[in-house]
Amino acid sequence: MNLPDTLLGEGWYWAAWGVWLPLFVRSVRRASWSRLKESEHLNLWLGMIVLLTLLWSLKAGVKPGLSLHLLGATVFTLSFGPALAFIGLSLVAAAVTFNTDGGWLAYAANTVLAAGVGIGFSQFFFRILSAVLPRHFFVYIFVNGFFGAALTVLAVGFVSSVTLAIAGVYEWDYLFSEYFPYFLLLGFAEAWLSGMVMTLFVVYRPGWVATFDDERYLANK
Repeated sequence: MNLPDTLLGEGWYWAAWGVWLPLFVRSVRRASWSRLKESEHLNLWLGMIVLLTLLWSLKAGVKPGLSLHLLGATVFTLSFGPALAFIGLSLVAAAVTFNTDGGWLAYAANTVLAAGVGIGFSQFFFRILSAVLPRHFFVYIFVNGFFGAALTVLAVGFVSSVTLAIAGVYEWDYLFSEYFPYFLLLGFAEAWLSGMVMTLFVVYRPGWVATFDDERYLANK
């Protein structure tokens, strides 16, 4: 999302601040800061922020607020957990807002729609499927890393489209015929990239992935 300050009414933007601020404070309190005491993990966390800032800046769109870009929420969530992921993506959104004309009033709305929905769905998807599917290496990679990333992008696209429609910015028919379908293509790209990254991580650097446990996922190999 790349909502400018003038697209939605001020009420929507202040309501988004009312959602983002408690989430950010909660994330700061619950984040596993001890994980970042290791320089390797800290460098990875900071590296993800820099890389995703570049990816979020490379966006496509034809109308205000109708932007498309890779998300990275699934990789961030699986690697560091939802709290550190939300803080990291909030910093990404801040950097993108600083470098573009998005506007600070819309910062919270953009962060909630992209980071909040993306991380929330990624964590929900991971928890639900971890409880019902076999504990296997390939289940973790293909289901969580690949399909989870694709479905997360679709969830962000759906919530964003519904929000714009309810706010009266664009018509329902236009959003779901001319905007949301592109998230299907974006989801495939996100799935391929996230699946590849998570495969490399769990094979060569499993310690980088907070949600991956050798005893849990390699016992059935």
